[in-house]
Amino acid sequence: MTQETFKNTVFILKDEMYRFAKRFVMSSDEAEDVVQDLMMKFWQKRDELGQFGNFKSYALKSVRNECLNRLKHHDVKIGFADMQLHRSELYSMEVDNLKEHIIGFINQLPEKQKMVIHLKDVEDYDVSEISEMLEMEENAVRVNLMRARQKVKEQISQLMSYEKRSITR
Repeated sequence: MTQETFKNTVFILKDEMYRFAKRFVMSSDEAEDVVQDLMMKFWQKRDELGQFGNFKSYALKSVRNECLNRLKHHDVKIGFADMQLHRSELYSMEVDNLKEHIIGFINQLPEKQKMVIHLKDVEDYDVSEISEMLEMEENAVRVNLMRARQKVKEQISQLMSYEKRSITR
């Protein structure tokens, strides 16, 4: 694989890989490190990359695996716990940005639901592509997506109900 081919087939995925990694590690710097490390690995194995039918799916699987490996590391776990604490403090603050609350609600979802809703609603992948990336049955992807959306909807309803009560008092 030439440098130009690598640039046009692999390197163009870096932004998408970064957004996906950031969902796992919650740190911009860590997500950048994940993508950079994977780009180095892909470059070193550039001659073998042609054997993957759907490289985008392979790249996102690689991101997921690399992130999960990093989350096992103790320091990252502590950083992740700090982010969870910070996120819970957001809910006690006055509502000033619904988008931030929705992101927080999504981040509280179980890992599979979080990945599925991100890939479907943020990255706009088809269910079949998500199924391949996450190595899940398509029906399981649909069920996780439905449950994730329902939980987020319920939390938004509770937030709006709370805000309505606070305003009328």
